[in-house]
Amino acid sequence: MRRLVLPSRASIAALALLAGAALLARLLGLPLGTTAVAAGAVLAALLVLAGVDLWRSLALWRADGLRVERRLPAAFAIGVPTELTLAVVNPGRHAWQLQVFDDLDPVFDFTGLPRALTCAAQTSQPLSFQVTARQRGVVRLGRTQLLWRTRAGVFEVRESVGEAQSMRVYPNFAALARYAWLSGDRRLAQIGIKSFVQRGQGTDFRQLAEYRRGDPLRHLDAKASLRQRKPVVREYQDERDQSVMFLLDCGRRMRADEQSAGTGENSHFDDALDALMLLAYVALSEGDEVGAMTFGTAPGESRDFAPRKGLGTLHALMNRMHDVQPGAHHSDYLAAAEGLMRRLRRRSLVIILTNFRDEDAPELQPALRLLRQRHLVLLASLRETALSRLAAGPLDRPEAAATVASAHLLSQARHDAFARVVDHDKLSVDVEPQALAASLVNRYHQVKRAGLL
Repeated sequence: MRRLVLPSRASIAALALLAGAALLARLLGLPLGTTAVAAGAVLAALLVLAGVDLWRSLALWRADGLRVERRLPAAFAIGVPTELTLAVVNPGRHAWQLQVFDDLDPVFDFTGLPRALTCAAQTSQPLSFQVTARQRGVVRLGRTQLLWRTRAGVFEVRESVGEAQSMRVYPNFAALARYAWLSGDRRLAQIGIKSFVQRGQGTDFRQLAEYRRGDPLRHLDAKASLRQRKPVVREYQDERDQSVMFLLDCGRRMRADEQSAGTGENSHFDDALDALMLLAYVALSEGDEVGAMTFGTAPGESRDFAPRKGLGTLHALMNRMHDVQPGAHHSDYLAAAEGLMRRLRRRSLVIILTNFRDEDAPELQPALRLLRQRHLVLLASLRETALSRLAAGPLDRPEAAATVASAHLLSQARHDAFARVVDHDKLSVDVEPQALAASLVNRYHQVKRAGLL
């Protein structure tokens, strides 16, 4: 943005006052010539003052104007309030009165801007404000805009300082941190994740550890307990080096969105992506490899991520998938299944994330049959929450009975159609978006404990 010079409110008020004084003089009978000469002289004096003020202020600004230092996080997470800090540095010998506004990408909601402040000479003035990203992907933070007042206050000058920067908005990885914290404290039930008892068969010995409340007594190691003089148990781990592959639907079915303004809720697609990232973290933590593919995208815009191991894989997977958005294209389930069968030779747990409709059955059933020839398949479908809200509605009006009954009928019809498509497979899930992450982790643990891979 170029430098823009604007008259201040004080200048506009002075001109209005001068015009009012001239009008009053005419009303009081002062001759027009005398009034014009007096008003002209005052106006000329004001213009000279304004010119000198602007020239002197611009000279001072060029000599030692302000600069802004922006402090940013490594990345943003969708829906997570993040505090940003600007430091307005004044290296000169003069104080400045100004307003500060950071040029933010339209995907941000923000509070705390613009901010008025007086920056004293040779000081650094910090100011903080909060932003919340409403969409994933690459966002742009433009140059910081300063509206500073000239020395005599005649003008306000709008100027842009600093450098524009690009940042990434990732899925909400707060769920990953919460999972890691709760799993270490053995309280995963708080987020709907079940604890499964280790059987001791079909698992690998991991390490000896001090007994904690809730550990199976049959895992007590008598010899180690005697040596340590305290209860010691043998910890086991599930079979490792298995493969988890995600098929993420990015077609028009996944554009369903029940967000309400100001609630901070995610779209259905964002909930699906959050669930993908959480299960990827869980599987990688347990030594499995994780990969992902998209389908239902425009030609040439599909994403694929070959299965890898190690927790560093999660960061690479986020970088690859963080800006994926659902489009308006048809999702070809059979073509996606054929593509996966060509690329993935190793038997894997294939998780299809989609939004099922009864009319999808003719394409979805052949795709599931094809994938099941080699892989273990989990179909995860997102169910609209509006249906359950209607079904749970009060029967306080005669017409409400018809609404509630229709919601129950539609819900049952969807349940029956889903059961037919998955051939009554107990592994697949049809849940509301907020419950998807916990459901997938529970199903993954069931697969691991049962040794289905």
